[in-house]
Amino acid sequence: MKKNNVRVFGSVRMLTAAAMLTAMSVVIGIFCKNFLNFGGGLFRVTFENLPIILSGIFFGPAVGGLVGLATDLISYFLSSQVYPPNLIVTLGAAAVGAVAGLVSHVFIKKNGYSRIIISAAAAHLVGSVIIKPIGLFTFYSWAVLWRLPLYLCIAPIEIFIMCMLYKNKSFRRFFEK
Repeated sequence: MKKNNVRVFGSVRMLTAAAMLTAMSVVIGIFCKNFLNFGGGLFRVTFENLPIILSGIFFGPAVGGLVGLATDLISYFLSSQVYPPNLIVTLGAAAVGAVAGLVSHVFIKKNGYSRIIISAAAAHLVGSVIIKPIGLFTFYSWAVLWRLPLYLCIAPIEIFIMCMLYKNKSFRRFFEK
């Protein structure tokens, strides 16, 4: 039987899973932007990075980065925003997936909770705490620093959810490939 290859993604199964994680992230982002948004977008409780981080951990830095990039651009085009997309924030979303994939596939090869915790923490640090605030500085100036404590709360919640998902044997199979 011939294996279906899809260049960057490796297989149709991986492409489909990455597309599903992208869709999940977009839906979570839109829901949170509409119902958990405070201060005109400055304070937004959102868990849209969770599927992006999972894509990086499951499939590596290239797929994780593409999922983050696609998620941010699709979310922008589905929103009612009238200003042009902030490409630095888009780069931050791509960095979340790419860093999660890089850390989990290059630096931590042993499966387990430590792989999830360290990969997700590094992804949040680089993408959400460093790159995205630089992009948002143009809109919010120094008030963007108030987002940093928010990410210090969101990141552990996302990591906890991923660790709980890892307990499921079916879910764990994605990690152990």
